[in-house]
Amino acid sequence: MTDQGPRWLTPEEERAWRAWRRMQLLLTARIAADHVTDSGLSDPDYDVLSKLSEAQGQLRVTELASSMLWSQSRLSHHLARMERRALISRDTCAEDRRGTVARLTEAGWHAIEEAAPAHLASVRRHFVDRLTHTQLAALAEIAETVTAPLLPEAPQQPQQPQQP
Repeated sequence: MTDQGPRWLTPEEERAWRAWRRMQLLLTARIAADHVTDSGLSDPDYDVLSKLSEAQGQLRVTELASSMLWSQSRLSHHLARMERRALISRDTCAEDRRGTVARLTEAGWHAIEEAAPAHLASVRRHFVDRLTHTQLAALAEIAETVTAPLLPEAPQQPQQPQQP
């Protein structure tokens, strides 16, 4: 807000903002529903399993929380639920006895291997295959531009308004 009051969105800006919000909410909900139907995993379950599988099956819990943009508390509670279902185990870090490592169990590896093809099909069906290569490239560039300064490791810089 400035001394002159808020900078209201133009109709074009408001259309883009509302369309993005609607897309993000609907797409996330649809893919999450597909996870449950196809594999019995929740969206957060799939996120944890995929992050661990991409890291060769194990990650320090602090690194996992950071990569998922989750608080330590939220991740700890979720890992406890996944541990009760034998999808992951938590062990003391060998290099630093104060840290904890989350590891995929055999059941966790099996779950992600079974769920991944259906997840990819869902992402393709509801997102990728609906866009042209040009649209995908533009969306990737837009998303990277918007998210880069929002990431925890990004240097804090004042935002400069875009000129038309």
